[in-house]
Amino acid sequence: MASRSFPEMPTPSSLLSAYASMSTSIMLFRTMFDQLFPRQLRRYVVDAVRFYWKPKSSKLTLVFEEKDGMSMNHMFEAAEAFLCSRINPDSERLRITKSVKENHINIKFADSEEVVDSFEGIMLTWKYVRHQPQPSGGGGDDSGYGGGKNSSGGSFSLERKYIELKFDKKYKETIITSYLPLIIKKSQELENEKKVVKLHNLQSYGGGPGGFKESVNLDHPSTFDTLAMDPKMKKAIIDDLDLFLKRRDFYRRVGKAWKRGYLLYGPPGTGKSSLIAAMANYLKFDIYDLQLMNVGSDSSLKKLMLRTSNRSILVIEDIDCSIQLPDRKGAMPMFSKLPDVKPVRDSQFSLSGLLNFIDGLWSCCGDERIIIFTTNHKERLDPALLRPGRMDVHIHMSYLTTEGFKTLAANYLNIHDHHWRFREIKELINDTKVTPAEVAEELMKSDNSEVVLEGLVNFLKRKKTEDEITKDGVHYGEGEVREPKKAKVIS
Repeated sequence: MASRSFPEMPTPSSLLSAYASMSTSIMLFRTMFDQLFPRQLRRYVVDAVRFYWKPKSSKLTLVFEEKDGMSMNHMFEAAEAFLCSRINPDSERLRITKSVKENHINIKFADSEEVVDSFEGIMLTWKYVRHQPQPSGGGGDDSGYGGGKNSSGGSFSLERKYIELKFDKKYKETIITSYLPLIIKKSQELENEKKVVKLHNLQSYGGGPGGFKESVNLDHPSTFDTLAMDPKMKKAIIDDLDLFLKRRDFYRRVGKAWKRGYLLYGPPGTGKSSLIAAMANYLKFDIYDLQLMNVGSDSSLKKLMLRTSNRSILVIEDIDCSIQLPDRKGAMPMFSKLPDVKPVRDSQFSLSGLLNFIDGLWSCCGDERIIIFTTNHKERLDPALLRPGRMDVHIHMSYLTTEGFKTLAANYLNIHDHHWRFREIKELINDTKVTPAEVAEELMKSDNSEVVLEGLVNFLKRKKTEDEITKDGVHYGEGEVREPKKAKVIS
């Protein structure tokens, strides 16, 4: 059998000789390249070679820059807020920030810190980058963010901040269409949690055109948990608010402005203002308080309304007695002769102007808005105000009920279970017209719960006696107008 021959392996000396020859050739080519071509041309050639010869990566990087031209990039802010919720104990460097107006400390990622996230099985890597270019001798600025001159005459570029998101490029469509909208939604939720609700007072300049607003923090502690209301009524209101918040596309589809009107009616002291504060705290909506007595004309009202923001509550309290509005024909309403109704004001401010803002073309000047009217005498309101589209939900704020008393006892006395006096108190509440405000005042008179409950029993007995003595037949609610057919009533 013939022997099989194999090529001879090169000797070490031949390999070294070949390497030296190749190195010499490369050095010679590089020397000739540097000598024959200008520096700008050499740089162009090198960049072109790098571009066409660089290895193709399977990764795609999305860059969220802090600014889009001169304005802030909302996607950068959303991504930064989202990443703050993804901080884990393994993070080695974090940034701590706090502004003067903030009540909380912000914990954010530091330079070059990375965080790994996953979405539908896709691995994603986030990286926060802060880049400060070095001063240069030229006058140009390649950063795209503007620049200036330093003390030595050289130019400098503003600091660049951006966030990188890296993932497999085959998931590009999923990330852009599903993951990024999720980030925006999550950042909005986090922002709402930290938001400080404001109370704004809308005023005209001496009743004339234009206007201004004064603002303070709404520190009202009222919540749905502390309201002395029937639990079923609370749930109905919360469900209605939740449904309103998530129906943006629905309102657009049916061609309606994204707003909701509420009418709170009932005797004084039944918790109308507390309910408004609870709604604002629940929704994290600012409140705009509008006193109609301060509005001189329809044009003034429109200008005041333009000063309100989205995601807000406009409150018009005691609409039946705060101002006497002429109707759309210029005639005064039937209750104009009532003794407690204030004199008519400038006819330039009319019911038509108010309705146009509530339900007309001017109602679309903002999104996600709630308008709340309050009154002690619903029967005095013009029927044009009561119909759906203007006052969509009518909430009857009634006298105190036994369920409401349980809430007050838990809030003021920290009594969450049964007390031996509760049976007598509940019987008296069922037989007496007493407001939550009156009972709350009695519960504040002592730190001793036994003393307080004994005093409450005596107070309710006196109220019951007074009600029995008063036999004039005048009770709240007599003469009420019939509810509009489609208006939602919570009572």
